Amino acid sequence: MGKTYAGARLRRLREERRLSQAEMARVLAISPSYLNQMEHDSRPLTVPVLLRLTETFGVDPGFFSERDTTRLIADLREALAGELAEAGLSAADLAELAARMPAVAQVLLGLGRRNQLLAERLAQATDGRGTDPELPRSAHEEIRDFFYRRRNYLHETDLAAEALAEDIGIGPGEVLPALTARLADRHGVRLSVGAADHLHHYDAPTRTLHLSTRLRPGQRAFRLATQLALLEHGAELDQLAAEDFTPGSPAHALARIGIANYFAAALVLPYRAFHAAAEEVRYDIERLTDRYGLGYETVCHRLSTLQRPRLRGVPFSFVRVDRAGNMSKRQSATGFHFSRAGGTCPLWNVYEAFAAPGRIHVQVAEMPDGQRYLWTARAVARHRGGWGEPGKTFAIGLGCEIRHAHRLVYSDGLDLAGTSAATPIGMGCRVCERLSCPQRAAPPLGHRLHIDQDTSTFVPYRVMEPEG
Repeated sequence: MGKTYAGARLRRLREERRLSQAEMARVLAISPSYLNQMEHDSRPLTVPVLLRLTETFGVDPGFFSERDTTRLIADLREALAGELAEAGLSAADLAELAARMPAVAQVLLGLGRRNQLLAERLAQATDGRGTDPELPRSAHEEIRDFFYRRRNYLHETDLAAEALAEDIGIGPGEVLPALTARLADRHGVRLSVGAADHLHHYDAPTRTLHLSTRLRPGQRAFRLATQLALLEHGAELDQLAAEDFTPGSPAHALARIGIANYFAAALVLPYRAFHAAAEEVRYDIERLTDRYGLGYETVCHRLSTLQRPRLRGVPFSFVRVDRAGNMSKRQSATGFHFSRAGGTCPLWNVYEAFAAPGRIHVQVAEMPDGQRYLWTARAVARHRGGWGEPGKTFAIGLGCEIRHAHRLVYSDGLDLAGTSAATPIGMGCRVCERLSCPQRAAPPLGHRLHIDQDTSTFVPYRVMEPEG
């Protein structure tokens, strides 16, 4: 086992907990000078200290590993692709920056993203598609980042939902009656089910929750649980949303709804019971949907949130995409990176799922940095009503690092140790490092194209060899 130097992360943990070096050293049963040496990478992080850190502060051991920088490195590569190529910085340079000075790396990342946004707006203005130069990022994009930063797990919210589930007697087959009784007895809310244009509507003056007949039992339960979260834990939702967004702003309102939805999923699928069920069936999604009577997407999303300290499930990445490659949901408890520009990789199996709706597709995929993942993907369709009425179809992807794949039923029969069977994918064509990929749809950022009228190749965008 190699030595682990994690001074920057150790110092960040101490500062976040508002501890002095002497106070943390006392908790870890080491001397302040020894802690100081570890924070400055003069000494490695030892196994006994690592164990005390995880037990005392509830952090995953992976927090101190190089894997924890994977996201930050990938984000830097995307946001500063041109600048990095021009400066000739190597992958090792980025890795050292992310590991030793993560705060500086985050500042550079923010500058790079603002520069990208400015370039996009200038291009739009040049094309005659000018937009307000002060136009902020989409509030929905801000909410996706809100959950992404928290690795799709809200600890206090999850605990509160589980406590409420235990209090009111939530269990398989008993969800709807328990939620209905709680809304009526505690909040005086009456249910009304009928045909309507909306799927649900809460009328506050009459305290009536209207539900559409088009909602299946599992969907009704989710709507009831969401309304219960808003009524019973509204103050907590406001407080958590206000950590990132100004109260009264569109982003704050959306964050509040998003947190309420998270609460609802944690209420109808209480953590400990659902975690035990998932482990029992080896994360067989269809068996879990049958057991709990909920939809495929709801179960997949809940699986991606099982990251409670000391009771973690498989750390998943979760995505929802349409046929055009638009990613409407993306959350991750892993280092898997989702591109903000240039779309996603056409070799990713989430797109294969549209060819055979209802079937679960399995893929071992390898990113350019050598990290391999096991991905499952399935297309799901939703219809508004009768014949001829428009509906919507999405592919739902759920993936984990290959080191966790043996815990999934979908890994049976696959060669998880070999690399030859892995499909090489990337973050998106514009920022992908696989220069020889024949599927590339756009020239790579930060590379000069090799343009030759007398020669053609199978690779659509040849690049110049680096000088020297």
